Amino acid sequence: MHDYYNILGIPRNASKEEIKKAYRKLAHQHHPDKTKGEDKKFKEINEAYQVLSDEKKRAEYDTYGRVFSEGAGPGGFGFSAQGEPSSGWDFGGPAGGWDLNDIFENFFDGFAGGGRRTRAKKRGRDISIDLSISFEEAIFGTERKVLLSKTSLCDKCKGTGAEPETSLEKCPACQGAGRIYETKKSFFGAFTSLKECGKCSGKGNIPLKKCSICKGQGVFIKTEEVSVHVPAGIQDGEMINLSGMGEAVAGGIGGDLYIKINTTRHPLFRREGENLAMDLNIKLSEALLGSEREIKTLDGMIKLKVPSGINSGEILRVRGKGVPRPASLRDGSRGDLMIKIFVNMPKKISRHAQKLIEELKNEGL
Repeated sequence: MHDYYNILGIPRNASKEEIKKAYRKLAHQHHPDKTKGEDKKFKEINEAYQVLSDEKKRAEYDTYGRVFSEGAGPGGFGFSAQGEPSSGWDFGGPAGGWDLNDIFENFFDGFAGGGRRTRAKKRGRDISIDLSISFEEAIFGTERKVLLSKTSLCDKCKGTGAEPETSLEKCPACQGAGRIYETKKSFFGAFTSLKECGKCSGKGNIPLKKCSICKGQGVFIKTEEVSVHVPAGIQDGEMINLSGMGEAVAGGIGGDLYIKINTTRHPLFRREGENLAMDLNIKLSEALLGSEREIKTLDGMIKLKVPSGINSGEILRVRGKGVPRPASLRDGSRGDLMIKIFVNMPKKISRHAQKLIEELKNEGL
């Protein structure tokens, strides 16, 4: 008999809340879908939680070292996406029980005029990566290549698992069906379920001679170069989805590749929707008399006319020098460059300049 307290790593006087907290942490850590998940350990954790979270079962376990209540034993609680125990029934586990999903799936197979419903193709796992690009690349778009180490279709056998120029034979276990019937007993009675054939992994055939590269699996892990088109005007944090470029699976379709774009900051420009913005410092004399300044844009140098009498904080607009609008518009138009003016006020002025300012003051300026 397992030591349920030891499995959850809690003392024998642990409260309900402590039991639940320990279960969430361990179940999340050992879930089979995790990279380092372990199915056997996960089932032990579920079994321990089912007993210790139920007052009657826990009392029986503490007293006799086992549980006599109806329905006790492995299973009973699943694992949700939030790490919460599921309230549904689960008759699976090491005891050789049953998952009701299998029962109902088999029950409904064969309806629709006696035909069997089509099972969805296997799908490889999705992959998510980060891609850092410059500010300019985010504005104008770019083409990048990334190297990924992932499960891919075998180049030699093209996913068949067979050595080239050799044939495949019908799987002797499932007779080419890809699925096999399995009968088990439960408290409902005897049930027959349809399972994926373990010998051929549901493909229905096996190679006469296994591929020397993938050893008959049809897939193997390799480093692959993937081309990524980054569209013009992409936002920082936006995702690019490359369908089918995730991990491959033999006899199925590839998962998707999700690329998160991280844009570096620019020392001069910042983005405001479809416009670009920048700050420009000018002298007091330029603000009073006006001037012409040569400024840098993402397209190169341009001449900017600063009108006389401009105030600090005013914005000058340069049309068509901003962010390209969505490609769906198909007109090649762009947002604008917004230049915010800051007038630098002198901290010290000469006597001559002071006299000139006094004259302006006398004139009501």
